Amino acid sequence: MRNRLMTIAGLTVLSCLGGMSPLVAGTVNFQRDIFPILSRHCSGCHGEAEQESGLRLDGGRWAHRGGDRGSAVVPGKSTESLLYRAITGQGDTPTMPPEDPQLSSDQILLIQRWIDDGAHFPADEPEISVRVESDHWAFQPIRRPPVPTVGQTEWVRNPVDAFILARLESEGLVPSPEADRTTLIRRLSLDLRGTLPTIGELDRYLGDQRPGAYERLVERMFASPRYGERWGRHWLDAARYADSNGFTNDGERSIWKYRDWVIKAWNRDLPFDRFTAEQLAGDLLADATTEQIIATGFHRNTLINEEGGTDDEQFRVESIVDRVNTTGAVFLGLTIGCAQCHEHKYDPITQREFYELYALFNNCDEPTLPIPTSQQATSLQNLDVDTQDLEETLASEDAQFMRGFAAWEKTMSGRPLPTWTTLNPTQMKAEQGTVLALLDDQSIFVDSNPSSQDTYTITADVNMERITGVRLEALTHPELPEMGPGLANNGNFVLSEFELLVTPQDSASRSKHEPQVRAFTKATADHSGADYDVQNSIDGDQSTGWSIAVEEGNLNVGREAVFVIAEPIGHQTGSELVIKLHQNHSTADYLLGRFRLSVTSAPPDTLELPPNIRTILATAAQERSSDQQQLLTTTYLATSHKHRSLTKKLAERRTERERLMKSIPTTMVLRRRQEPRQTHIHIRGDFLRKGASVQCGVPAVLPELPVSDAAATRLDLARWLVDPANPLTSRVTVNRFWQRLFGRGLVETENDFGTQGTPPTHAELLDWLADEFVRLDWSMKSLQRVLVTSAAYRQSSAVRGELLQRDAGNRLLARQVRLRVEAETVRDICLSASGLLSSKMYGPGVYPPQPQGIYSFTQRKKSWPESPGENRYRRGMYTFFWRSSPYPFLPTFDAPDANTTCTRRTRSNTPLQALTLANDTVFFDMAQELALRVLTEGPPELQSRIRFVFRLCLSRPAQDSELEHLLRFFTHQHEHFQSNPEMAQAVVPVNCPPHIPHTDAAAWTAVARVMLNLDEFISRE
Repeated sequence: MRNRLMTIAGLTVLSCLGGMSPLVAGTVNFQRDIFPILSRHCSGCHGEAEQESGLRLDGGRWAHRGGDRGSAVVPGKSTESLLYRAITGQGDTPTMPPEDPQLSSDQILLIQRWIDDGAHFPADEPEISVRVESDHWAFQPIRRPPVPTVGQTEWVRNPVDAFILARLESEGLVPSPEADRTTLIRRLSLDLRGTLPTIGELDRYLGDQRPGAYERLVERMFASPRYGERWGRHWLDAARYADSNGFTNDGERSIWKYRDWVIKAWNRDLPFDRFTAEQLAGDLLADATTEQIIATGFHRNTLINEEGGTDDEQFRVESIVDRVNTTGAVFLGLTIGCAQCHEHKYDPITQREFYELYALFNNCDEPTLPIPTSQQATSLQNLDVDTQDLEETLASEDAQFMRGFAAWEKTMSGRPLPTWTTLNPTQMKAEQGTVLALLDDQSIFVDSNPSSQDTYTITADVNMERITGVRLEALTHPELPEMGPGLANNGNFVLSEFELLVTPQDSASRSKHEPQVRAFTKATADHSGADYDVQNSIDGDQSTGWSIAVEEGNLNVGREAVFVIAEPIGHQTGSELVIKLHQNHSTADYLLGRFRLSVTSAPPDTLELPPNIRTILATAAQERSSDQQQLLTTTYLATSHKHRSLTKKLAERRTERERLMKSIPTTMVLRRRQEPRQTHIHIRGDFLRKGASVQCGVPAVLPELPVSDAAATRLDLARWLVDPANPLTSRVTVNRFWQRLFGRGLVETENDFGTQGTPPTHAELLDWLADEFVRLDWSMKSLQRVLVTSAAYRQSSAVRGELLQRDAGNRLLARQVRLRVEAETVRDICLSASGLLSSKMYGPGVYPPQPQGIYSFTQRKKSWPESPGENRYRRGMYTFFWRSSPYPFLPTFDAPDANTTCTRRTRSNTPLQALTLANDTVFFDMAQELALRVLTEGPPELQSRIRFVFRLCLSRPAQDSELEHLLRFFTHQHEHFQSNPEMAQAVVPVNCPPHIPHTDAAAWTAVARVMLNLDEFISRE
């Protein structure tokens, strides 16, 4: 039993709100009569979560204790009581409650009499520990009813029929006859697979005259992989699955592995109790497998707001609220969300209980899980082993090499610093027109007209016989963005390649020597950005380069790079140097804004030390920082050939691993948080206004939550949901199965089993099915098998005259129902009839053809890389789903937006739907392919071809009148295209075989369009 600080009795007697029985009886009872009034009208502002003016009214003891203005009640004196004066608007007290609904006169009289009688309340009120009880049908335990006895016993195929027939006989009605075989196979195929039966399947079933032919057909449907796709799509609606994050930004997300898990779970008939546990808490199962962790993606389908200026905590809270609401709707069939801001107005669910459920989801992290293939996993393992071996070898080699560090440091410290001669350019030009200016200090400044990419060519004369290195100084300037030294908006630059050419300075010698490109052995810099090392600028690859680091303290300051020439250059008569600075970064404006060039004749091994290292060497050892000493050690180790070789191999392995990791699919999952959060009630639902703290729990009107650990977890919740003692989960689930197969649930409000929902039309049948589901070990296929093999399911959907008068809504189930199929199925059956439908399963979302310009109207530009090959013709459930702008066909036919859970799609009939089927180029293409299929696969005779297309599209033979109409239509179209060959040419598909006359292909395309636009084609009879 759960302790509750709130008095509980009034929650169960909502019918007493304003009732007159207490007045007649002459007795007023707090729990029965007063508490429901206070709970509904007062606890929002004066409840456990929030107490305005310090006053709490969710219990008699609190009313006596009062608030800032003293006690709310004066026993025996209602006219002196603050509570009574407030509800009657007497004196200077504002009338309460301030908002509708106001108290009725009867309710006010009840409170007055309660106070005048002494304002009694249970003496042990704060400590009482009882369960909330309710006489509402949905909260009653499930008890298996006996199968009723009926008169028309020959109609009954299983207990489902007995319950249906008993009700019909009590109403004086009889069931409809069984539908014909072609209707049954089409109905079964659409309901269980979401596709049309093939000609071969039709012939097999129609030709099977043995007993049990229908049951064998059912088993073939259940065995089809298409079953998991069909029923998985239903579940994905409830799971609010989409491929993007939602809101205006609506960025892409990777969670298709969860979608694939759902399909596989339905196909292998994963028992619903495990199906539930793995989705709510797969990460908490003992020795959880990767697939079980993938299943937790169920609650990662929440929206993510990536817009600027948002509060991360606000949207984390909103995600948890969505998880609570979705769990309540999907598994319990309750509007739990109505208790987020206040007590539920109609059902026995308190605001505290909402946040007790919230607490179960509040201790989750939201990681992204890589899902490598077996080959990728092996490669990853091999790379990790290689990396570890290299790291160990490198550590050993470095330790040995460090023995010479002191001698190296002494040698390098004793060498003089290089002397640099600044170049005085004789010529400066830029290939793309950037204007370069020479400043007084011989630095070069971009004066105007900078281009997005450019190559600077600097020419200078040098009177030196030996040149060993060139220095490039990148300098700041107040006129550059952020002081520079680059032209990018953050002051950065990227030097793609540094090139040096040399010729003799005098013209006589120059005529005998071609300009020579000089190679460099090494490039060093006092700082480089990540992945933009200065060595990249001499690697011959224009796609790499040197830039400075962007982090604070390393940007917008002067930097320098030194390029060590492989062989010293120079001529006795002097040299002309041509230096080219290639800047071809893919992002515009990453050019040097101010720089200076100089040369030296210092020994090459001295130049190989970066300028900042020479500075450190010039600093006394005891005055160096730890960072400087570490940098010096790293520089020394880099002089070792073995160190460089091992470091290079290690970098290659790490790069290879990084590249491999990027290729590995990922999926969004839940994981238990190591440090639990404390959960509080949010006053009026505002996450910034925290009320009382709460622990994990469930509504008290339902069975207690067994706890397997010190604190309840999502796994405890999952097990509680599928505990046979829970009166809701199995009822709600079998009701949805019924809804999918009969068009309407036994409880029509399938997401509201509370007091505001509709009662079941066949309460005993609902309980029998709920109990049977548990007895079948929660096997979803087994329960559905019971439904689809019943005589009730096999009835004709034809409407009989007497039923329209007696039961127009078919709530008594005297017939089956005719329904338009869902959005994805409309497209799937068109692809199926035309022979285009791909059987490929699983994988990332695909991008079938759609009209151009769809995303011209969206705030964030979206890509739609139209899929090639068979991916164009995958089932609709694999289509990439942008929440903010879905594939346009889907919402046209009422597909949900995936922003919240959807347990039942609406069905509208709009002109846009008819126009889409008639004129959308995608469906025109399908009509063309259907025409080619008739001409290539069908019989040669015209009438036989019409019968063939009827079987392809409607799974039944054509009636004589239909045959006559289509013959006449085809003849008219054929004559029209013979008279207008250019129109036939425009209609014929590009892949039309040369032996098929264009007039035939065009006329059959017209016939195919008629078939695909029939209401019967997109209907399930």
